[in-house]
Amino acid sequence: MDLKVLSLRTFDEIFQASGGQDNVLKVWVLKEYYQYFDEMRVKLNEGRISPAPSHDSLSSMSSSEPLPPMHVPPPEVTSDDQDTESAEDNAPFVSSPFCTYRGHTAALLDISWSKNYFILTSSMDKTCRLWHTSRRECLCCFQHADFVTAICFHPKDDRYFLSGSLDGKLRLWNIPDKKVALWNEVTGSTKLITAANFCQNGKYAVVGTYDGRCIFYTTELLKYFTSINVRSTRGKNSRGRKISGIESMPGEDKVLVTSNDSRVRLYDLRDLTLTCKYKGCMNNSSQIKASFSPSGKYVICGSEDQFFYIWKTSHDFYKFSSARKDRSDYWEGIKAHNAVVTAAIFAPHSVAVIVNKEDPAAPPIGENLPRKASISSSSKNEYHGEVIITADFTGCIKVFSNPKRSKNASL
Repeated sequence: MDLKVLSLRTFDEIFQASGGQDNVLKVWVLKEYYQYFDEMRVKLNEGRISPAPSHDSLSSMSSSEPLPPMHVPPPEVTSDDQDTESAEDNAPFVSSPFCTYRGHTAALLDISWSKNYFILTSSMDKTCRLWHTSRRECLCCFQHADFVTAICFHPKDDRYFLSGSLDGKLRLWNIPDKKVALWNEVTGSTKLITAANFCQNGKYAVVGTYDGRCIFYTTELLKYFTSINVRSTRGKNSRGRKISGIESMPGEDKVLVTSNDSRVRLYDLRDLTLTCKYKGCMNNSSQIKASFSPSGKYVICGSEDQFFYIWKTSHDFYKFSSARKDRSDYWEGIKAHNAVVTAAIFAPHSVAVIVNKEDPAAPPIGENLPRKASISSSSKNEYHGEVIITADFTGCIKVFSNPKRSKNASL
């Protein structure tokens, strides 16, 4: 377990990374894929080749010592563990981390995956660190002047990443050159950057501030483009509160903004209007982030009241009631933990998590194929529902599955 998990990120349906107040990055892998990636890691180290051809310049960063293969130790079963043994057998992820990375000297605040299995972490120790699942050591350390609250790989070119810091500076880093390529500084009386991300497939970089502003910059030159004041027009939330998360909507020119007024807002980037405001969760002081389901149909968010909340991204209750189309008070809350739910996310392409576990007729997952190469699109629609991964203040991580009913299942 991590002491107070502060960030939780998945890569495809295979890997899950977590980090928190124990200063450690942990990577978890699905049981079906453990052998494949363990063998890949051994081959990479035996040949001493770069983990990714597009990152040849990164090979010089890794140490000359090979990483020995990892093997999951068999669990020690005692009389007290007998009741949980079956639950452990049904768990989708290997119970021991595939990788455990140490190097940060303070709590991890954010995690980002690249498409080539590289991982970035940001921390209160004023650094970002680069890792790869085939290596045990840190590949590179990027120093900042203050806490690094947010990081994100460029969606099109993961030789670059974005970092936001409490020093008020947004930086675009060149990883092979190990230096800042571009930077800009937030203006105003409160310059603290508390969230950052790319939107419109990397066209713009956006930061969130402690006083409730979302500021957009062109990624090409990191020049100011526009801004949004994230707050209500009246009432107690008319003063901007800290932005704790920014996420792009899949396939749409919209961004989802989470803030410390216990609201999640969806903005249309075409005209900067508020598309919908989601109420229900409690987020008064935490760095909790809302995010989308892979299809963009649902929004999910952790909460300080020990629940996680789910909304439909676009509801239709306004058609038969007095409800407003741009407000959503219609949510489903699930009591998941006995502490603050610091992170709640949908697993992308969740078929690999619950296929073969809920339906014996489901097609088998290929033994030697990574990612989802062995699973057809038709089987995805037929055999799976949604998978949700949550984490809390005490370090507990849970996986929830909601498999689709069979067409022949009784009501």
